[in-house]
Amino acid sequence: MSPEKSAELLFPFDEIRSEQDKLLLLVDTMIKNRKNLLVHAPTGLGKTIGVLGPALKNAMDDDLTILFLTSRHTQHKIAIDTLKKIKEKYDISFDAVSIIGKKWMCGQEGVRTLYSSEFSEYCKKVREDKKCDFYTNTRKSNKLTVSAKKILSDIKAISPIDTEKMIDICIEEKLCPYEMSLALAADSKVIITDYYYLFNPNIGDNFLGKINKKLENLVVIVDEAHNLPLRLKDLASEHLSSLTLKRAVQEAKKSGYSQTIGTINQIQEVLLDLTSKLRSGEERIVTKNDFYNPIENELDYDQVIEDLEFVGDSIRESKKTSYIGAISRFMEKWIGRDEGFARIASIKKGFKEEHILLSYRCLDPSIVAAPVANATSSTILMSGTLTPIDMYSEVLGIENSQGVVFPDPYPKKNRLNLIIPKTTTKFTARNDIQYKEISKICADIVNKVPGNSAIFFPSYYLKDSINRYFSEESRKTVFNEDPRMNKDERHSLLENFKGYADTGAVLLGVSSGSFGEGIDLPGDYLKCVIVVGLPLRAPDLETKSLINYYDRKFGKGWDYGYIIPAMSKAIQNSGRCIRSETDRGVIAFLDERFAWKNYFRLFPADWDIKVTAEYDKMIDGFFVK
Repeated sequence: MSPEKSAELLFPFDEIRSEQDKLLLLVDTMIKNRKNLLVHAPTGLGKTIGVLGPALKNAMDDDLTILFLTSRHTQHKIAIDTLKKIKEKYDISFDAVSIIGKKWMCGQEGVRTLYSSEFSEYCKKVREDKKCDFYTNTRKSNKLTVSAKKILSDIKAISPIDTEKMIDICIEEKLCPYEMSLALAADSKVIITDYYYLFNPNIGDNFLGKINKKLENLVVIVDEAHNLPLRLKDLASEHLSSLTLKRAVQEAKKSGYSQTIGTINQIQEVLLDLTSKLRSGEERIVTKNDFYNPIENELDYDQVIEDLEFVGDSIRESKKTSYIGAISRFMEKWIGRDEGFARIASIKKGFKEEHILLSYRCLDPSIVAAPVANATSSTILMSGTLTPIDMYSEVLGIENSQGVVFPDPYPKKNRLNLIIPKTTTKFTARNDIQYKEISKICADIVNKVPGNSAIFFPSYYLKDSINRYFSEESRKTVFNEDPRMNKDERHSLLENFKGYADTGAVLLGVSSGSFGEGIDLPGDYLKCVIVVGLPLRAPDLETKSLINYYDRKFGKGWDYGYIIPAMSKAIQNSGRCIRSETDRGVIAFLDERFAWKNYFRLFPADWDIKVTAEYDKMIDGFFVK
């Protein structure tokens, strides 16, 4: 690409990486033609700048706004830093802002322990009652105050601005960081935020209205788009448990709403009837009317929703959160559409007691994604694991689109890809003999690797079962992921692990846990990743419903609902190892099923992956080169 074309597409660096020029030109063309694009681009190609530069150029030329969506806070900073480089190199004027979850930007004490839905209701109440000084200092009659306008002018002078800087400035000035971010977003060319600010049906329209943006004038960039289907399904799902009902009764007693107790008890009776023939750990499919009719026959279903919502709002005035309000929210969701959803009643094992769970689970993310993505000027979905592209376009309902798969940009000689077919984590084959063999192979590998290794398991149960033997055989310090760790504890564990880069340590994690993706361990921080077993979904009723649904819709139930999501997760785990063109490392997949045709076909086509039982010799040879 010529320097002139590079400058035209606002590329801020001196050198363009291999394949990056193709991405720049492709993004420019697709946005110009108002088409959607799905991009599989492995780590190292430079997706962020490859997409942001040409998108910003088109946004400035055609009066569009870029909505850069990512679930990772670290990616917010990368995007902001990239935009600062563009602004500095080309001396162009534009605003850009990073917005995270409203709860995490709030200056009120104690709100971070609330669930998002609880915080939303609490925030609405204190604003309406004029009990939030941060908000009243920022807005009056829904307009910015004089002091807020002054600070906004100062903030624009240093834009693009990241979330942390915005929060610091606003809290010091006793202003609401979220409202100030919205005010900046209204004038911004680039807004970096989370998926739900666009795709959550209860938030998206309201958010766009507040910043005065319309879907047809947006260029939407979805980062880590392989996560989008699951995130959207979770957004559209809801559940009700007997624990919530029990706490709602206690809440009604404490708050003096004795009449509400009878209503809650009747709902509890319905749940008991739905699960009367189930034992602990069992579940069954139910229908909308199985829950709706018994309540409607005794009470008025719609009136119950209104009554519980009223009581919930009243309690939130002093308590911030309300279990009674949560029941109302569930009941409203429950009477939604049937197609693309599964209704499931189950009895779950708890720490102290069993509890009943009634779930309204979304199976089809296109219900949420398609109306949004297909209404924008252009939507770009990108990820390092977005294959097969056709599956993602079909599952998300993306129309008028093109998909492209870029090759791995890093030297193939720098990675040793192995499948070791000597063991399995298949449920019917799980026993101590398998655990000991898996432990031995893992220990053999990490003891040979000159540096840090990470091992990812399908579940915490398997991790702990195998670690009973592995911790005895490993000659290296073992760091163990715990699901109860908070953000600070996870950060501390990772930093301590990185400190062993010279002597070597082992990080044990779970495929779908905090370390399975979203962490960067470049250079000498990680020399080996072992993926133990296939992280397949539990074969529960939701999974079976998903497989049946995709079978009816696409004729690809097992692929779309079971096999491909597991392989995508395994490949995503393996990507923690090679993060730059100079990194060298071993990636081992430990399960005989990885060598089976149905799974092997899903590995990237440009991987030179070897199926072998002589892994020890190959690893020795790799690290002495």
